[in-house]
Amino acid sequence: MRSFLLMGVIYSTLAIAPVQFDREKVFRVKLQDEKQASILKNLTQTIELDFWYPDAIHDIAVNMTVDFRVTEKESQTIQSTLEQHKMDYEILINDLQEEIDKQFDVKEEIAGRHSYAKYNDWNKIGRKDGERKAIFMDCGIHAREWVSPAFCQWFVYQAAKSYGKNKIMTKLLDRMNFYVLPVFNVDGYIWSWTKDRMWRKNRSKNPNSTCIGTDLNRNFDVSWDSSPNTDNPCLSVYRGPAPESEKETKAVTNFIRSHLNSIKAYITFHSYSQMLLFPYGYTIKLPPNHQDLLKVARIATDVLSSRYETRYIYGPIASTIYKTSGSSLDWAYDLGIKHTFAFELRDKGKSGFLLPESRIKPTCKETMLSVKFIAKYILKHTS
Repeated sequence: MRSFLLMGVIYSTLAIAPVQFDREKVFRVKLQDEKQASILKNLTQTIELDFWYPDAIHDIAVNMTVDFRVTEKESQTIQSTLEQHKMDYEILINDLQEEIDKQFDVKEEIAGRHSYAKYNDWNKIGRKDGERKAIFMDCGIHAREWVSPAFCQWFVYQAAKSYGKNKIMTKLLDRMNFYVLPVFNVDGYIWSWTKDRMWRKNRSKNPNSTCIGTDLNRNFDVSWDSSPNTDNPCLSVYRGPAPESEKETKAVTNFIRSHLNSIKAYITFHSYSQMLLFPYGYTIKLPPNHQDLLKVARIATDVLSSRYETRYIYGPIASTIYKTSGSSLDWAYDLGIKHTFAFELRDKGKSGFLLPESRIKPTCKETMLSVKFIAKYILKHTS
């Protein structure tokens, strides 16, 4: 069986004290009208808000539920403003550091052993037949979305473990190649473990700026320069100085281009929101095979929910959540891979990026069912 290629990169890090998030809060605000949307946008002029959903201030719209993190010092100002304007809000997380500490809620059975039901740092993670149909999968493009790399590890482990025992998985591995990148953004992932749990971007230096990092999912050469505010290197959605400027992006795009004849599907894993998304993100225009993508997404989410009744919504990025530019999903589709999907894994915001370890296994089990369905569909319906 030669069906896997695990991909990784070299990293480096510095000895800097980790960021603490004591008594920082995560708010959820339901915007009822344009006035409330403007109030929230105006707050960002004087207070730094870390947007969890949507990704950035320019994506905010009426009737949207917005999640954001704020420091203890500014939380009272935020709360007073929301109450003053009678805005519908709740505090999802009252003490962020406390929730971070609680995230590791699974005891390791054997000291030092790699567990697929726990979060693992890079030191534990980073240890082909070209003619067959292939699926490229990546996880961890955004550093703080830890359940994403956990799934890619789970997928490889379970696929290898069940080969020869599970009829469906054995057939898939015999007839297809799976290219799995368990951590797309290695430097950022390490930084989120060692220095700043809420870090999103990679760790590259930016020209003419002291701000670090590029949002790798804004760095692909597809409608790269079309979203507002992505040109600011100090923002978490910074697109980078040029398309494919980042080593991580370039490595992935080069690999996919060189295997384009065989790669029939591209699947990327994020968190959170419980969604299955497909093109387009940069335009509300529907792709030519929209009905096919819609059908696959509908069945894939039904299959996923059959395990624990976890409900996902599905649809094109732009109309389901908001327009975005420079994404890996749209790039892969426009390159010619006509089945491209993005999973936004558990949950819907109660834990957000801090999904407890005890929920890794159920998240991975249900997602595995969905991915297997997509793989079977690709095997049967693509040429």
